[in-house]
This record gives sequence, C-alpha cells and structure tokens, in this order.
Amino acid sequence: MNDKDYMSLAISLAKKGAGSTNPNPMVGAVVVKNDKVIGSGYHQRYGELHAERNALSSCVENPSGATLYVTLEPCCHYGKTPPCTEAIIESHIAKVVIGSKDPNPLVAGKGIEILRKSGIEVIEDFMKEDCDDFNRIFFHYITTGTPYVTMKYAMTMDGKIATISGDSKWITCEASRQRVHVDRGRNMAIMVGIGTVIKDDPILTCRFGDGTSPIRIICDTNLITPLNSKVVTDSSEGRLPRTIIATSVKGTERYRPYSALGVEILTVPKDGKHLDLRKLMKMLGDKGIDSIMLEGGSTLNWSALNTGIVQRIQAYIAPKLFGGAAAKTPIGGSGITIATYAYKLVNPKIIQIEDDVMIESEVISCSQE
Repeated sequence: MNDKDYMSLAISLAKKGAGSTNPNPMVGAVVVKNDKVIGSGYHQRYGELHAERNALSSCVENPSGATLYVTLEPCCHYGKTPPCTEAIIESHIAKVVIGSKDPNPLVAGKGIEILRKSGIEVIEDFMKEDCDDFNRIFFHYITTGTPYVTMKYAMTMDGKIATISGDSKWITCEASRQRVHVDRGRNMAIMVGIGTVIKDDPILTCRFGDGTSPIRIICDTNLITPLNSKVVTDSSEGRLPRTIIATSVKGTERYRPYSALGVEILTVPKDGKHLDLRKLMKMLGDKGIDSIMLEGGSTLNWSALNTGIVQRIQAYIAPKLFGGAAAKTPIGGSGITIATYAYKLVNPKIIQIEDDVMIESEVISCSQE
C-alpha cells in the first residue's frame, strides 16, 4: 500500500459517520508503522471521540514513530472532547498527513502549527479534493453559519413532477426512492411547504439506511397546517423526529394548539408575501441545523433558488412522459426572463439507478438580481 491507499482508507472510514456527526465534520484516520496499518478509526457520533483518538486507541502496537493519515486537520481546542493534537503528540507520532484544512476559526491552521512546533512532520492538502468533497456541508456551515441546502425533486423526461390532475405517485422507481431516504438520513432537516403538507400529508421520515430521521421544517406563512396532519400528530412528546413550523403569524394563542402537540413554532418575518427564507436559514443555523434536504413543490423551490439559499440540486429523472402544458414542473414562480440569466449549475455527477438517472450539481450565484 502507498500514501494514497492509506488516505483512501481514511476517507472510506470517515464516510461511515454520515448522518451521525452533524454538525461536526466526518473524519477518518489511519495509523501506519513499518508499512502496516496498526490502527484506524473515525468520528462516529457528535459529542463522542474524534477520529484521531479512536485510531490511536485501536493501535495493536505502540504508535511511536508511526505516520497518521487523517482526512481533516486535527483539532487543537477543548470542546465536547479534548484536543486531538494532544493525543497525537503524546503518542509520539512522527508524521501526520492531512487531507483538508479545518476552516473552523478555533482550528484554521493552528492544529498544524502546534504539531510542527512539537517536532512532528506535517504534510498538508494530501488528496485535498477528495477530502473536501464529502465535507461540503461542514465547510459551508462553519463558514456561513447557515445550513447547506440540497434541493431534491423527481421528474419525468419531459420535466413534469405531476400529471395534469396532480397525481405524482410514483414517478421514480423504488430504488430511487430508497436512495432519497438514505440521503434524508444524512441531513439534519427536511423542509417542505404548506402546499405539500396539505396535498400529500407526508410523514417525512427516513425509512431506509442507518441515518436518524431528520427534523421536519414546514414553511407555513399563514399558519394553516392542519392539526391532524402526520407531521403534527407524530411530534407528540417522546416521538421523533421533531417538527418546526416556520410562520409569519404572531400570537401565542395561535401557537398553543401546535405547541400542545410538541410542535415548535418559529416566527419568521415576511419577504413580500412569503417567509424571508434568508432569515429563516440564519435562525435554523443558530439552532445548530447544518443541512437541509429541500423536498418542496415548485413554488417553494423557486423561492429558495431566487433567494440564493440552495447549494446543490439532485434531480431524479424517470424514463416517462406526462405531457400537459399546465402540468407542474420542478421550478415554478415567475421564472427568469433572459436565458443568459439562468441559474448556473456546476460539477455535475450522473448516477444510474435501475432505469432512472440522478443528476447532482452544485449551484453557483445567479446574475438575475
């Protein structure tokens, strides 16, 4: 095995923490001595030991003089766990190979500096792109204080999310729907609009994969969410996941029936006729919510894009055709007026799922404004 093999192993370990470490990053670590892996570990759950300490504690022989491969710069501050730099120094590691630098202001190069001052050789930015890729959520959240938003929708090959009658069950295959549930478990929250709640009465849980069901966020400007809807009745005390209704309606009396059923009400100012989504993102970020799977309808999707809160698009495309000039498309609203002002998507990834195709791309700023 070579350096790339060892870091690739650390990356595969890091990804095991998906959905469990939020709002912390996913991190993997491997200890190598005399060309042999003697220890490995990853950050398994928020609040628990970090990857470096797990790797060092798993060593089958003394790690003195060994090389540590770690996907993210080791922390150097006291949080829920002690600094990993201390454990590395105390173990007499000779060399540390780091994938990504940690943008957290509490670390941000300080971990590397401490290791070097202790006489440890440090290699930076090794397989950086690979290590950066799976921690996009963490990097966004730690630098902006707002959730990383992934807009997900399923459509036919002629771009429809429902038939002319509004029927949409089911556009994609079972395997695609299972993948969506796995992705839900990798995000801290799932967000929909009131229209989706009224039309479909979804439960919005994670029914496949190892992830915990996300917090449910309902964008409901006028607070008309039915008290008998699943997202409300399933939020009674002791039941998970919890539900947050974001509304512009003020008044304790209006909130009381929802609060009695365990629903949290978040009062958000309006931007025109609808919720101010930028302010909502800031409020959710302040609550420690680092990631959102947006599964709204065409109206909410347009508002989210238009306010610039979306970082990534996941489009599931089924080999079907619905037709109908009035049948809904994934993005509604007023739309853009000039083609050159289109929302630009970059770094596309294409995944075949049985007969379906999933295209994932990142959103870059639009010049519409």
